[in-house]
Amino acid sequence: MKSCPYCAHVMKQVEGNPEFKVIDIGENVRYMKEFLALRDNDPAFDEEKATGDVCIPCYVREDGSVTLMSKDVGLEPL
Repeated sequence: MKSCPYCAHVMKQVEGNPEFKVIDIGENVRYMKEFLALRDNDPAFDEEKATGDVCIPCYVREDGSVTLMSKDVGLEPL
């Protein structure tokens, strides 16, 4: 989401990089619904959800696995 400082930091790093596809969940309710379904069902989010975190940005790798850690996909964390 553009209003998220962590997401903005990621956006700057991946701009123009074809290895990343950015989906802004704030742009369309369909994207938000897809994200919520992923967040509600994937155990990668459990620890963060327990603390009340929104869990963005998140990364879905080509193999379908999910991480919330920027460093896991070769990016610098904020």
